[in-house]
Amino acid sequence: MAHPPTPSWFTPKRLLIIFCVINMINYVDRGAIASNGVNGSAGSCDDRGICTSGTGIQGEFDLTNFQDGLLSSAFMVGLLVASPIFASLAKSHNPFRLIGVGLSVWTFAAAGCGSAFSFWFIAICRMLVGVGEASFISLAAPFIDDNAPIAQKTAWLAMFYMCIPTGVALGYVYGGLVGGYFNWRYAFWGEAFLMLPFAVFGFVVKPLQLKGFSPVESKKTLTSVETVSAAADDSEALNLDRLILVGGNGTTADEPNKTSKSVGISNILNQLSGFRKDMKVLLVDKVYVINVFGYIAYNFVIGAYSYWGPKAGYNIYQMKSADIMFGGVTIVCGILGTISGGFILDRMGATISNAFILLSGATFLGAIFCFVAFCLRSLYGFIVLFAVGELLVFATQAPVNFVCLHTVKPSLRPLSMAMSTVSIHIFGDVPSSPLVGVLQDHVNNWRETALILTSIFFLAAGIWFIGVFLHSVDKSNDESEASRKPLLDGNGTRVFCEV
Repeated sequence: MAHPPTPSWFTPKRLLIIFCVINMINYVDRGAIASNGVNGSAGSCDDRGICTSGTGIQGEFDLTNFQDGLLSSAFMVGLLVASPIFASLAKSHNPFRLIGVGLSVWTFAAAGCGSAFSFWFIAICRMLVGVGEASFISLAAPFIDDNAPIAQKTAWLAMFYMCIPTGVALGYVYGGLVGGYFNWRYAFWGEAFLMLPFAVFGFVVKPLQLKGFSPVESKKTLTSVETVSAAADDSEALNLDRLILVGGNGTTADEPNKTSKSVGISNILNQLSGFRKDMKVLLVDKVYVINVFGYIAYNFVIGAYSYWGPKAGYNIYQMKSADIMFGGVTIVCGILGTISGGFILDRMGATISNAFILLSGATFLGAIFCFVAFCLRSLYGFIVLFAVGELLVFATQAPVNFVCLHTVKPSLRPLSMAMSTVSIHIFGDVPSSPLVGVLQDHVNNWRETALILTSIFFLAAGIWFIGVFLHSVDKSNDESEASRKPLLDGNGTRVFCEV
């Protein structure tokens, strides 16, 4: 049997690099909007009645801390709506074209943020940024998992997820510099310019095949069939006939409109039915659910750290360069911690049980160091302990996503990644940023706020520790469905062949 041709230019390493750069730019945007240079501060007046004007987004639009926190979470609206849609469409559409569509939306939305004239306009643009991200997050990790060397799968995932903390950290520095020397709007315009080539790339590249899905070419072939074998049953013949447009032998001149509508409705109903079945499989999988619950608690803290960290550091320790300080520490610890987590899991043996051991242990130790760091009065003591804590908590990035990919069958991986990402945002960093803003407005003490927030790391460690004792099976190599690809035999009959 002839296999679909693999593009020669697309080596696994090049694929990894491209996805890493896209992921990096996406998270640079997250860091930039949280930086003091872009986010800025609200105007204030002292006891003598002397007022200073605000800076950045918060100052220009006169936002409260709650409204400011909402901006960091607005992208979740688009991500929540679009993630399951893109994950489902991946079964019937070219994944790289879907990525191209999403990144195009992301590019225009980022440019719109730079052109915002009100709080609501920039909030809507942030929602559209989430739509763009949705096309990418559910497909990138499965592609990397398919193409990585067997002994280095977790390490490759670590390199990809290393771009999250690194991108956020670079965003702090980027936003601080651009906002300080130019204007906060230029930061968003620069991001849009950087993402544009990758949006175009998604439309022009010849794609690789994702394991667990039939080639797009084979699906297109079915639409050109004009005859059906007499051996096919009536329902199969009817389905094939409906795929033939005007000019084929299966429809008459007065039927195309009815046929098109019925096929369209049937396809939508089939996709909804398939989505419900796939979701049920995920929700009854105890290993997957425990992993996501732990990830939610973990991301609740990380999300608030990434958004409020520079501002908290500035107020607690009077850091004059909080953006650069937090950015520098996060870059170093994010790179070392994330890559180390991947290599350690590969060395331990990349199993789901070992992943949970690493997740719970690294998070627990990291929580201790971060908690003690915020208790210290010394800036230098804080930096040292907080850096060690970040090094440990970032070691979880590769293992937690390894579990998401390997606890489900290949065809469910995009949906698994999409639902994991939606869950950790909608229940994790989306509410954490505004809630921490409300907490800070209430207690008016950044040190207390940081300590309360950090304690949630212990909850994440406890949830992941439960996963160590659950029965787990690695389903990533289950080929019962991934190996079935539709073909056409010489008589035009649809058959399935094991590959």
